[in-house]
Amino acid sequence: MKIAAFRGWSAFAKRLIPIVIAGLLTGYLSACNFSLGGSESYPEERDRSERGAGANSGTVFGEGGLFGGDKSNAPDNGASGGVGVNSLLWRASLDTISFMPLVSADPFGGVIITDWYTPPQTPNERFKVNIYILGRALRADGVRASVFRQTNDSGAWADAPVALNTSTDLENAILTRARQLRMSGQQQ
Repeated sequence: MKIAAFRGWSAFAKRLIPIVIAGLLTGYLSACNFSLGGSESYPEERDRSERGAGANSGTVFGEGGLFGGDKSNAPDNGASGGVGVNSLLWRASLDTISFMPLVSADPFGGVIITDWYTPPQTPNERFKVNIYILGRALRADGVRASVFRQTNDSGAWADAPVALNTSTDLENAILTRARQLRMSGQQQ
């Protein structure tokens, strides 16, 4: 009776034994410490050219560190500085919407989000602006603005349409301010 119960065991063992042996052999060989050549001690000083960097390169963040170094001979295109986007567009965006309260300003991602602003002339409507700076170049397509508007209908704020040219006008105002900042920087 016992023999009949284990009749299929030999076929299972024939498949299992090579797998177990291969696993043990892999574990045994991976624990071996065989020499592939080279030095046994860790080199303390290495030439910078060995790492693929130039002999006078700076740190991982580039020459001058994270926030930049000597930029006296660099062209003033607004792409330099400690921000991840065009610094002229960044400053121009903040200048243009300086009357609105900020919720978030991320200079590395190029995102500016304002809180709702209610103009004193129209207390029954409020506006919110999101500005996206899309790159490090000072270009007309380097900034995008989204404008949201709500009106107060009997105590509840409801979304309302915004004039089609509002976002474009805001983008143009930012670009004009960026040009002014660039010109004032070149005259100094």
